[in-house]
Amino acid sequence: MARAFLAALITLLLAASPAHAISPIKESKAPAWQQLTPQQREVLSALAPQWDQMPDRQRQNLIGVANKYPKMKPQQQQRIKARLAEWATLTPQQRELARERYKKMKKMPPEKHKEVKKKWEQYQKNPPVWRSTDQPQPYVGQPEDAPSPQQ
Repeated sequence: MARAFLAALITLLLAASPAHAISPIKESKAPAWQQLTPQQREVLSALAPQWDQMPDRQRQNLIGVANKYPKMKPQQQQRIKARLAEWATLTPQQRELARERYKKMKKMPPEKHKEVKKKWEQYQKNPPVWRSTDQPQPYVGQPEDAPSPQQ
């Protein structure tokens, strides 16, 4: 009998409450590509083909980047455009790997972070032919000093 009374009480309370008070809270949905401003579309143009399939959270983050873009220095703007273009070419698996690496880097102590950054800069000094292989190459230096890859 107590259960029946409790059920009736809950039903009565739900029926008496305003509909908006019990409706689930909806998260704001990120806008579709056509809903972006012309300035946002221009900044994010590299991502246009995949925009509407991207998760809302990612789109919201990118809209934030696009909104800050006009206030950036030209060098920062170029870097953003280049990174967005590169990101657009990655497969979903490559993007997930990049996210994981980013999270890992953020957790590193500053000394270790600097060490990894230094190694990356050294790697980028290698000739492009060597960077495109899966095998680590011994050479790190100026391109004019580099022996040919066939040696």
